[in-house]
Amino acid sequence: MTVTARTEFDVDAPASLIMEILLDIDSLPKWSEAHKSAEVLSTHPDGTPDRVHIVAGLSGISDEQTLAYKWTENSCTWDLVEGKQLSLQHGSYTLTPTATGTHVDFELEVDLKIKLPGLIVKRGQKAAVETAKKGLVAEAKRRSAS
Repeated sequence: MTVTARTEFDVDAPASLIMEILLDIDSLPKWSEAHKSAEVLSTHPDGTPDRVHIVAGLSGISDEQTLAYKWTENSCTWDLVEGKQLSLQHGSYTLTPTATGTHVDFELEVDLKIKLPGLIVKRGQKAAVETAKKGLVAEAKRRSAS
């Protein structure tokens, strides 16, 4: 069963800083509690991350994944290439500059290989969007203060 989670939020930081955070794959485990490790396996010709290996865990489900990233000036998207627990993952961050910072639109679509009760799936959904929001906002604040 494919599950989609989405959230929108504002960050008091420029879109360039938010994109810098997203491009810094190695820092992902520092600001996203769902990510235990993250490593860039290959890069696009412009130097942006292409293939990424992550170890992630939410709601008691742990997974090793290889993801393929695509980047634009105001967005990043990723798709599952290989995973042990997931058969599909598509995610995106879309950034829109505002007068006071950046509006962030985050979306995550996943399909588990294993069947789980709806309550656990919904809990995982909620945790994913909360982690994306809280972690990114906190990291932007931390980097802005540096």
